[in-house]
Amino acid sequence: MVSAGKKIDTSFQIKVFRNGKTETVRFSDLLIRRTIVSVYMRNNTPGCDRQNDSLAAHAAEFDRAGYNLVAVSRDTCGSHAKYAAKKKIGYTLVSDPDDLFARATESVVEKSMYGRTFTGPARAAYLLDRDGTVLAVVPKVDTADHAAQLRAALGLT
Repeated sequence: MVSAGKKIDTSFQIKVFRNGKTETVRFSDLLIRRTIVSVYMRNNTPGCDRQNDSLAAHAAEFDRAGYNLVAVSRDTCGSHAKYAAKKKIGYTLVSDPDDLFARATESVVEKSMYGRTFTGPARAAYLLDRDGTVLAVVPKVDTADHAAQLRAALGLT
């Protein structure tokens, strides 16, 4: 996993759902100011719902602190559109089925479920500067209180 101080490649193209529409952008286009990037596994699953509920409840606070909020999963933008409406999410949702962000942050990990082994993105969060420099990493997301972890990383506690 990438560490603080390292600059990641943000030149890859990605699909996003934001402001009610789907767009294809370079990841760097999302970094218009310091940005929190929270990686989760899948829409409409208990842990991921708690993680996004925590983010949504504190999105305005992160905005006031000068940070954009972006959440990344493998879900399609169509799924993200329904999820954003259901959960009242106003921040950007990234569709990353090829794990491009996880590769950029060196956070593709081996996982196992029901006896099956596979690779996927680590459930983690990253605080990024506008140029892609990693300011901080939350290597293991607490789904129940993810916002508290981010508040601590931002020094807002």
